[in-house]
Amino acid sequence: MAQQVSAFDAQFLNFETSTNLAHIAALTILDPSGRPGGALTREDLVALLKRRLHLAPPLRRRLVEVPFALDHPYWAEDREVDFDYHVRDLALPPPGDDHKLAEQVARLHAARLDRGRPLWEIYLIHGLAGGRVAIYTKVHHAAVDGVTGAEVLAAVMDFEPEPAAVPAPEAAPEPQPAPDAIEMVIRGIARVLDNPFALLRFIAEATPRLDEVPFVAQLPGVGLVSRFVRGIGGGNTEPLPELPRMVVPRTPFSGPISRHRRFAFGQLSLDEVKRIKNAFGVTVNDVVMAMCATALRRWLAKRDELPRQPLVAGIPVSTRGQAANGSAANEVMLTMTTLPTDVADPGDRLMTVNHATRLLKERLAAAPAAWLLEFSQAMPAALSALAARSAFRIASRTGSAMNLMISNVPGPQTPLYVGGARVTALYPMSVITDVSGGINITVFSYDGKLGFGIVTDRDMVPDVWDLIDYLRDSLAEYGALSGPPEPRRRQKAQRPARARRAGEPASPARRKSAGEPPTT
Repeated sequence: MAQQVSAFDAQFLNFETSTNLAHIAALTILDPSGRPGGALTREDLVALLKRRLHLAPPLRRRLVEVPFALDHPYWAEDREVDFDYHVRDLALPPPGDDHKLAEQVARLHAARLDRGRPLWEIYLIHGLAGGRVAIYTKVHHAAVDGVTGAEVLAAVMDFEPEPAAVPAPEAAPEPQPAPDAIEMVIRGIARVLDNPFALLRFIAEATPRLDEVPFVAQLPGVGLVSRFVRGIGGGNTEPLPELPRMVVPRTPFSGPISRHRRFAFGQLSLDEVKRIKNAFGVTVNDVVMAMCATALRRWLAKRDELPRQPLVAGIPVSTRGQAANGSAANEVMLTMTTLPTDVADPGDRLMTVNHATRLLKERLAAAPAAWLLEFSQAMPAALSALAARSAFRIASRTGSAMNLMISNVPGPQTPLYVGGARVTALYPMSVITDVSGGINITVFSYDGKLGFGIVTDRDMVPDVWDLIDYLRDSLAEYGALSGPPEPRRRQKAQRPARARRAGEPASPARRKSAGEPPTT
């Protein structure tokens, strides 16, 4: 029997409109010079996908809706995939620089996926400067989360230039069809009749934690109700750390978004970020968050739009291993934290981030974020869809539930190859909505670099590339505060020849750059 879309994944389908899109994507930059002929063609990519399709099940799944929306849809597996439709190629006009590439990818990212087909598309993009090529991969968030999305990419990637021989499954399994319409209706009615008891249980368990649900937490009195119920022993018997009251300030990227996007990307040194985190005694994620706060502070101040309150950022948190259903559905929850754009001193800004993230971790440790996954099934499908659409309509009139979203996804730290073409960079792309604000900053670590992908509303943030420049400035600023890099003497003993070169003190030019005055 085909797998049913989980209640949580169905929300990504329910809120989608012509402007609020729910797919995630990745832009992969490749150097094909090591391939025969120095080129990677669409035919090469399709042949690779055909050999490894069984390693990426989401690429074969298609939605089947339940009549009258009585229940959540099902995933049906197609026996054949229409690669002529799903895999396309195009070429950039000269000069094929990063800005031209970003413009093209932004247009692709603004197009909605066809729900009558498996929810993914891949574009092979030629004409990049320096003989490079790019692959833009787009998959609906109902089918994958950030972790499984990376796994889909990994299905076509190798750790060596020579593509590995991937054995086919011993016996090709029969595609799993969805139930017929009558069976889906019967199941949907049965679920509705069973729902009142589950809904009551959901309300009892969820009320003590309403102050951590995006959008709901901003409603007047919600925090007071949650604290009161926790005080009388409602829900979780263990005391939960109190979250600060988060007031979402108005910014130029608040409010209803358009159907048009902008995109900018860039790489920064992961080693430098790790050196900074060691110097300050924080985490890599803390440094990334502080850099984002610095970049946004500078962007807002330049326009005389810097709020006196900190921004509120939505932070996706992986709950893998917490959910009870063991399915391949999304296992990620959206939490919120303050982003100290109101703090002038960069060192204090970083330590404020560290305090906020530690508080959030304590809250999640005391009551794991999987609680909402476990209880999301309690709400009837039709009511769940109505609630999602209503929340977005209310948010578009009253203001966003947060200012932006920031996500940091760890990736492999060794080189990868696609059909023999080396992956030189990998930039993630995610979702902006009326509720989450007109900026999304997603970070993916790969081969010693942090790849930043920034998606914005085209009209709200027309100068998105400034944010990439400000992130670079922020890294240099925190690097200067951390002191000069120390020679890596311990690595010399392990790898004598190469470590001596890698461990030499920074060049005079680099020391001068690191010592420039703060940019904020």
